[in-house]
Amino acid sequence: MENSFIQLNDLPDEILLIILKKLPNTDVLYSLLGVNKRLDTIVQDSIFTRFLTFMAPSHDLDRITEPILSRFYFEILPKICHKILWLNLESVSMDRILLVTTYPNLYGLALHKLTSERARDLFTEFDLKQIFFFFDKILLFLIFIDEYVFE
Repeated sequence: MENSFIQLNDLPDEILLIILKKLPNTDVLYSLLGVNKRLDTIVQDSIFTRFLTFMAPSHDLDRITEPILSRFYFEILPKICHKILWLNLESVSMDRILLVTTYPNLYGLALHKLTSERARDLFTEFDLKQIFFFFDKILLFLIFIDEYVFE
C-alpha cells in the first residue's frame, strides 16, 4: 500500500457513521452539511439531528463562535428543524436559536447557565401567547440556574 491516499468520501457509510458518532452532533452538522449529497444524507440522519447541544465548554477559549452560530441560524436549523427532538441551550444563544425557526417535534428543552434573574425574565419579557405556543409540545422543560454566569 505504498503511497495510498484515502479520503473521507472513500469510506463506506458504516465506517463513517462509526467515526462521526464519536463527535458532537453540532460539530458533525456544521462541518459536513453542504459538502456533498452523500454526506448531507448521512449527517441529516436522526442520529445527528435528534439531540443538539449549543453550549460552550466551561473555559472561554473554546466558545462557540459567532460565524458557527450564524451558519446554524440561517442554514442548518431551518433545514433540520423538523428532526430536532431535544435542545440543550445556554443563555448566550438561546433566544436566537429558539426564534430562528419552529421545531414541530421538539419535546425537550434544557436551558443552561441562566442566572435566576434571566430565568425570571424569560417568562416576563416575552408575550405569554408566544411562550405557550412554542412550549405546546414540550414534555420536559429544564432550567439550570448558575448565579456565577456573566452574560
